[in-house]
Amino acid sequence: MRWCSEAISLSGAHALAPVSLLTNKTVAFQFQKPFFFKFKFNNSFSSTSLIHRNPLAAQLQPSCSTEDDFDFDFLVVNFYHFVFIKDPQQEVAKHLSFLELEGLDIHGRIYLNEQGINAQYSGPSKDAMVYVNWIKEDDRFSNILVQISQSEIGHAFPSLKLRYKPSLVQFKSDTSDLPVLDPSMRAIPLAPSEWRDRLEAINKNDPHSKDHPNKDYILLDVRNGYEWDIGHFRGAQRPNVDCFRSTSFGLSQEEITASDPLSNVDKENTNILMYCTGGIRCDVYSTILRQHGFQNLYTLQGGVSNYIKNEGPAEWIGNLFVFDSRLSLPPPVYHPQANTEVGTPTPTSVSSDDKFAKCYICNSGVSELRHRNCANLDCNLLFLCCKKCVKDLRGCCCLTCTTAPRLRPVLNGEHRYKKWHIYRDMDLQGNARIST
Repeated sequence: MRWCSEAISLSGAHALAPVSLLTNKTVAFQFQKPFFFKFKFNNSFSSTSLIHRNPLAAQLQPSCSTEDDFDFDFLVVNFYHFVFIKDPQQEVAKHLSFLELEGLDIHGRIYLNEQGINAQYSGPSKDAMVYVNWIKEDDRFSNILVQISQSEIGHAFPSLKLRYKPSLVQFKSDTSDLPVLDPSMRAIPLAPSEWRDRLEAINKNDPHSKDHPNKDYILLDVRNGYEWDIGHFRGAQRPNVDCFRSTSFGLSQEEITASDPLSNVDKENTNILMYCTGGIRCDVYSTILRQHGFQNLYTLQGGVSNYIKNEGPAEWIGNLFVFDSRLSLPPPVYHPQANTEVGTPTPTSVSSDDKFAKCYICNSGVSELRHRNCANLDCNLLFLCCKKCVKDLRGCCCLTCTTAPRLRPVLNGEHRYKKWHIYRDMDLQGNARIST
């Protein structure tokens, strides 16, 4: 349950920022032409007015002229798109030049290569929207599904990484040769409503019935185990994976294991329903499964975040793990009406449906769906922990780590460690204490 080295870097290699999530809201848009947005959010509904503007970069200005027109300051923007880019290095230079010319304050991970773009970034709301709308001026990216959420912590990423990357997502083998540009080689995307219909049909039937549809369906979580630990679709098996690059479902020809939902299945007749946070991991991995003979592959369009935004928490249990400083987002962040549908929980509180969440140390239930990092600077394991174990092991993940030479202060509540280098040169053992 350790971090992938490229999967997330919240502030340097180790630090996590303070988090407050209760009133976050999110919206997702897919449209043909570039628009500028004027957002208005309240506790029960999120609305957007779209204003079509001149596409010239020099005229790219948000639709509102003052800060008072926004009810929040920072946005987190996520999108990806597979499309051939002839000269990705030139494309990177163009993006960097635009950001510098416009003076935009953007932090995040934006990767481009010959197969397209994968972007997760944060910024002041005006800057964030100027950038994404400039991108959508390009016909190659005009149809991207953009998912936008509020960040109450300011930047959700420590810095900007905008560069060429051979693989848009990390995998153990090179993905540059995968046929991701061919839609027929990727899984068939299902709209959130259709995905919900299929899951409800699977989960409501008697699993012992010969007509039970689950006999012909497999729900595959293409994420990491620690993501499943705080939230997943009902009926999904926990993936025995700590990093996407090591995912191997359905690839072994020699060994049948209980940890592989795709081992020993009928590749021609079994329907595989794949899901992940935003969709890109499913698209990439589905091309690998196609090459291994799996015929009926389906993916959730826009991932879990797009599903909850459209369908609410139906068939979903818990929170959604995100790869930025916020870490854990409850359904109301994406679907405001969820507050009235399921009550008004605290951002990370555990409901009666969330009893699957267990302490990594003692296996007892946890009171909040939020990971913490081990206080041992040289371990930094991400894990769920009950309050008693936090206190007994001083924020560490095991007894061994409690005797490590570089222990950070124990953080309570939603506090997160600062940038790792702040602790690097400290006399950490002498400063180990509980910070509130």
